[in-house]
Amino acid sequence: MTILDQLGQWLAEPDRWSWTLPAGIPYRTLEHLRFSLLALAIAAVLTIPLGGWLAHHRRAPFLATSAMNISRAIPSFGLIILFWFLASRWGADTRFWPLLLALVALALPPLFTNTYAGVVALEQDVVDAARGTGHREWQIMLRLELPLASPVILAGARVSFLQLIATVAIGAIVNDGGGLGRYIVDGFAQGVPGRGEILGGALAVIVLALLCEGVFSLLQRWATPRGLALQNAARSES
Repeated sequence: MTILDQLGQWLAEPDRWSWTLPAGIPYRTLEHLRFSLLALAIAAVLTIPLGGWLAHHRRAPFLATSAMNISRAIPSFGLIILFWFLASRWGADTRFWPLLLALVALALPPLFTNTYAGVVALEQDVVDAARGTGHREWQIMLRLELPLASPVILAGARVSFLQLIATVAIGAIVNDGGGLGRYIVDGFAQGVPGRGEILGGALAVIVLALLCEGVFSLLQRWATPRGLALQNAARSES
C-alpha cells in the first residue's frame, strides 16, 4: 500500500470529519486555532500598548532590535519543554500552560518590534499638527499613531501567527492536544502504518497556515487607511 493509499484510507475513517470528536480534522483545527488566537491576543495586549507608548516618546529604541534578535534565537521546542518542566514542578496543568506560555513568548517580539517601528516611521509633521490642534499625548497615540501604524502592526501579527501555527503542531509532542500536530505525532508512533496520518496532518497544517496567511493579508489591506494606501500607490508608480 502506497502512502497515498494510506492517506485516502485515513481520510475515509469514521469520525475523521467530526466537529465534536478528537479524531476529527475540524475538531483538531479549532483546537489548533484556539491556542494560536489566544496566544496572539495575550501577546497583543502585552506589547502593542507598551510598544506604542515607547515609540511615541522615542524611548528604549534598542528594545525593538533586541526583541527581534531574541525571537530568532529562541528555540520553540526548548521553550515548550522548559514551561512543561516548570508546570510539572508547580503542579499546574501540563496540557495547557506550557504550550500557551511558549506561544505567547514567541509572539511577543515580532508584535513589539513592528508596533515600535510602525509608530516611529510616521511623519513627525502629522504628529505635530495633532499637537497643534490641542490633542493630548494619549489621544495622539490612540487616535493617530496606532491607527496609521496598523498595517505594520498587522504585518507583525501575521508573522507571529504563522509561527504560532507551526509551534502548536510541535507542541503536540508534549501536549495531549496539540491541534493538527496530534496526527503527526500519533502517526510517527505507529511507524510505517502511520505514514498516511503523518502526511494528512502535515497537509492540514500547511493548508491552515496558507489560509491564515491569506486572511491576514486581507486584514492588512483592509486596515490600511485609504489616504495612506493612495499615497503608497502613488509612490510605487513614481
